[in-house]
Amino acid sequence: MKYLITIMIFLQGALVSGIVEKINIKGVEVPIVYEQNSALPIVSLQLVIKNAGSLQDGKNSGIVRFTASMLGEGTKQKGAIQFADELESRAVSVNAHAGAETFVFEISSLKEEFSFAVWMLKDLLKNPNFSKSSFEKIKQLTLGGLSSKKSDFDYIANLNLKKMIFKGTPLENSFSGDEKSIGKLKLENVKEYYETHIDLTNMIVVVGGDISIDEVKVSLAELLEDVKVGKKRDLKHYRVNANGDEKIEIKETKQAYVYFAAPYNLESDSEEVYKSRVASFILGASGFGSRLMEEIRVKRGLAYSAYARTSISRSSSYFSGHLQTKNKSLEEAKSVVISEIKKFVEKGVTQSELDQAKRFLLGSEPLRNETLSQRLSGAFTEYYRGFEIGHSKVELKKIEKLSLKELNLFIKQHDEINSLSFSIVTDAKK
Repeated sequence: MKYLITIMIFLQGALVSGIVEKINIKGVEVPIVYEQNSALPIVSLQLVIKNAGSLQDGKNSGIVRFTASMLGEGTKQKGAIQFADELESRAVSVNAHAGAETFVFEISSLKEEFSFAVWMLKDLLKNPNFSKSSFEKIKQLTLGGLSSKKSDFDYIANLNLKKMIFKGTPLENSFSGDEKSIGKLKLENVKEYYETHIDLTNMIVVVGGDISIDEVKVSLAELLEDVKVGKKRDLKHYRVNANGDEKIEIKETKQAYVYFAAPYNLESDSEEVYKSRVASFILGASGFGSRLMEEIRVKRGLAYSAYARTSISRSSSYFSGHLQTKNKSLEEAKSVVISEIKKFVEKGVTQSELDQAKRFLLGSEPLRNETLSQRLSGAFTEYYRGFEIGHSKVELKKIEKLSLKELNLFIKQHDEINSLSFSIVTDAKK
């Protein structure tokens, strides 16, 4: 029996592998990132619209996320309650959400309800509930959420940091907007955004589960027949301010909230991203055991936690981190951050640190690919970054072979992370 179970697991693993297909809709070759997996009778599908995320807010800060919220109000004919009730009665999920670069429609259902799920999403795409009443409802909810953030010091420190490092770019704004931008937003703005950004030309389909690729294509032909063609939109890459600025905002707080960031000169399609992953893990992304956590919490007791990581996307690339400390310890904690990052760049890491990082990154990889959604997300990211499906496995092999000399040379080449900007929320009395 033990051997039979092993064979079954092996065979199931062999069946689970992502591929990229295409379907022609109205003359547009729409890519499909696909995985068939019959382990469970479920299907997941996403329509990912490139260059339609919050970077497209323009003069209406927050409009993209606002539009995603409005799509949660169902269709014109059914409204929010009936639409939600019909989905719930069949255990179907249909929703929309927005990131910085993409706008996503998503459905998940049992296989037997997939046709119904597709029909409901098609109805939502064609007839969203962009009514005056729904608009006012979402506006009030959004304004209420923004008002509550006035006492969220992490949010304030992070937002002030973005305003410094991305000054003059769309990334300096909160993707949720602010009270002023949402207050002046009009329903016509939402309709205009939706009409000009939801299209086939910028679409990638991500689908997987207990469904064949032929069934997928039949469903997509029906689902997308009413979606307009649109025009290709290019994505800009925004560089981080390297001036090393600082902003301090005074609030009544017992803790100082310290956020910091610096440029990071590495593109999302670079073959050296795997080195960045290892270096970031050792410096501050791994939590306990990382350099910053060890120096700031364990040795000095200045903070409960301290994190730092690299954020690498097609629209930006930067190094950032944060911690909380007592007001009176602010300057010491800040000094430790600066000195440890400088030491990290100049002296690199030890063989022991590299070995520990390898053990964790290689050992935890199966946990990052346990579920269908995790694997689909990984496959999409590979395709979106311009790599072949399965590139993450190639990176793992490179991590396994990475030498201390190679890693430390890479770290030394990225001394731009010393150009730190700080955003701090603290009490004036300290």
